[in-house]
Amino acid sequence: MRKIAFALLEFFKNCSQFALKLRGKTPSDIASARVVSGKSWDEFCVSLRAAGAALNFPGAPRDPFSQAEGYRYLSRLARAGLMAFVEYADDRAPVIHRVAHETVKLGADNPDNYYQTASINGNYEYRIWGRRNSIAYLSFGTQSGNYGEGRGLPPTGHIEAQDLEIDEDGHFELILSTESQQKNWLPMTSETGTLVIRQTYLNRDEEIPAELHIERINCDAEDRTPKPLSPEQLDAGLKSVGTLVAGASLMFANWARDFKRHSNELPMFDPERSLAAGGDPNITYYHSHWQLENDEALVIEVKPPECEYWNFQLNNYWMESLDYRYHRIHTNKHLAHYEDDGSVRIVVSHVDPGLPNWLETTGHTSGTMCFRWIRAVDPIQPSTRVVNVAELSAKRI
Repeated sequence: MRKIAFALLEFFKNCSQFALKLRGKTPSDIASARVVSGKSWDEFCVSLRAAGAALNFPGAPRDPFSQAEGYRYLSRLARAGLMAFVEYADDRAPVIHRVAHETVKLGADNPDNYYQTASINGNYEYRIWGRRNSIAYLSFGTQSGNYGEGRGLPPTGHIEAQDLEIDEDGHFELILSTESQQKNWLPMTSETGTLVIRQTYLNRDEEIPAELHIERINCDAEDRTPKPLSPEQLDAGLKSVGTLVAGASLMFANWARDFKRHSNELPMFDPERSLAAGGDPNITYYHSHWQLENDEALVIEVKPPECEYWNFQLNNYWMESLDYRYHRIHTNKHLAHYEDDGSVRIVVSHVDPGLPNWLETTGHTSGTMCFRWIRAVDPIQPSTRVVNVAELSAKRI
């Protein structure tokens, strides 16, 4: 059904362009008129207002605290969209930048990740170069389209640092193209529109992220530099921002509603659904909802399988990670305390029970949560149970 809807949209788009040609007008003419008249900006503002529907989506919390966080969330999405689709939208001269970070969050952003992205075009070729440095995990992915188009982000290519040829000083070069390369190749297709770079810390205090640069190659020098902003680019960029804010917020509100069906449990998330939304193909996700009374604690227990990395985090209802700058809201393979048998017990509660692996709720009584395995040999579903905090502290379980 979704594919049919997009096919129809593309059909109507083509029909509209044909009608313009019959009237002697080009899309550039229309965009110019929209910008000069203020219609581009007016529609952008209308789309932001419409995005507020996500805060009233079925199942969404309506208390003032959650609603305030929700509107801040929409403002953060707008900020991220303006950076991606207006400021850094030129795929001829792409810029690697952070799309999600300490104050822009979406889709259960990983507190251990250093997210980066760039606008690219599958019809061009690019070179990424830089230095690997010491961050624990580094991967590169190309994806079809972008969130600003109102659809998913199916992968078109993927490569990890362990598969790259890197010199003894940590320097490397990576080619992005549709044509196969002998080494250090990140595939693209004609549909590719987004570069996603995932860097993952085990310990932020000790590790240094990779230093990365990108440029277009196999073209004239003038085609590698940004062009002056055109009315058509601005008009398209503002539309994409509006689509991102409305589309991403509604998608994740839909996810959060579904997670409430298994609140305080951690079932595996559908891998195909994850990939369609731009998830890493090497990660097994366990998304869910959590809710605790003042005297309750959520205990999560698992014996980690052989894997490259794992982590668990707490989010608010809008699937934003809680503030990891000032609070302990997640743990991972490196940070966690292990039992003698190699298992891990994580405790989520409003007050500190004096036990290892305690995570703070930071004033939230409910939200969403996520457990991840990266490259796990045999992924295991973590077990969960809700207990009384007093009993938990007394028994030291």
